[in-house]
Amino acid sequence: MSTLGMGAPAPEPADASPHAFPDGGTWRTEIPSCEGPEALAAVLRESAALDVPVHRISQGSGVWMLTDAEITEMVDACAQHDIELCLFTGPRGTWDVGASTRTDSGGGGLRARGHDAVAGCVEDALRAAELGVRCLLVADEGVLWVLHRLRAEGRLPADTTLKVSALIGPVNPASYSVFERLGADSVNVPSDLTLQQLTEIRRVSAAPMDFYLEAPDDLGGYVRMYEAAELIRRGAPIYLKFGLSKAPGIYPYGAHLRGLTLDSARERVRRGRLALDMLARLGADGGMSPAGSRHPGELQRFPLPERN
Repeated sequence: MSTLGMGAPAPEPADASPHAFPDGGTWRTEIPSCEGPEALAAVLRESAALDVPVHRISQGSGVWMLTDAEITEMVDACAQHDIELCLFTGPRGTWDVGASTRTDSGGGGLRARGHDAVAGCVEDALRAAELGVRCLLVADEGVLWVLHRLRAEGRLPADTTLKVSALIGPVNPASYSVFERLGADSVNVPSDLTLQQLTEIRRVSAAPMDFYLEAPDDLGGYVRMYEAAELIRRGAPIYLKFGLSKAPGIYPYGAHLRGLTLDSARERVRRGRLALDMLARLGADGGMSPAGSRHPGELQRFPLPERN
C-alpha cells in the first residue's frame, strides 16, 4: 500500500507499553472454556499436533461443577505439561435465584449475591487450592478482596494467582487500577476496548491483561486477530485468549454438551495457530514468555485491614 501512496503512519513510540512479565516476555497464551479432563486432554493433543504453546488453561463452569477426581486429573495433566490451570469460583449472576440479571439493565451484573454466595466462592477456592489448583477466576470485586486477604494470611497458598473474569472486566484505567489493588494478578478487559484505551490503562497499571482475540458471542463476538501485534505492543504484559465466536454457550458444562465442548476446545487451539501464524508473518512473534511461566510480577495492593 505504501507504493500506492497509502502507507500507514509509523507507530507512535509513546503508545507502547513499558511493562513486561517478570520473565521478560510481553505475551502469553490462554485456552479458555476448557470444562473438564476430557476437554483438557483434547486441548493438549491439539496443541501438540499444531505446535501451539499454551501458558494457561481456564475453565468457566466453576469449581463446583467438577468432582475432586476430575480436578486432580486436570491438575496433574497441567503439571505434566507445565501449564497453569485456572478454575472459576462459586455462585454468580444467572446461576442464582436473583432475576435482576435477566432484566434489560442487567441489574447488579454477574456478581455474588449475598453472604452465602461469597461463602460459596470461598469454599470453592479453598477446595480447589487443597487439590493443587493455583489460579482462581473471580467475577466479583468483594470475592476478589476476600480471597486476596486469605492469601495474604496464608489460608490460600502464597503462589495462588487471582484472575478477574471478563464478566466484570474494567473499561477504564481507574477501575483497572482498583482491581489490581484489590488483589488481581491478571484482569480480563472487554474486547471492544480501543488500542488507545489499552494504552491509557498501561499508563497506570502493570497488572497482566487478559484479552480475547476472538470473543464468545455473549461477550460481543469480536474478532481482533489482525490487531494481535498491536495489542501486544500496547497491552503488554498480555494473555492472548483464543475464544470462539458463533459457538453455543457451554456453561454449566455436562455430558449433554460433550460433543460441542470437545469440538470447540480443539477449534480454540486451531484459532491459536492462526494467530501465531499471523504474528509470524508480521515479524511480531518474538517476546513470548518461556513455557511454564505464570508469575505476574510485583503489583500494587491496597493496605490490608488490621485485625481487631
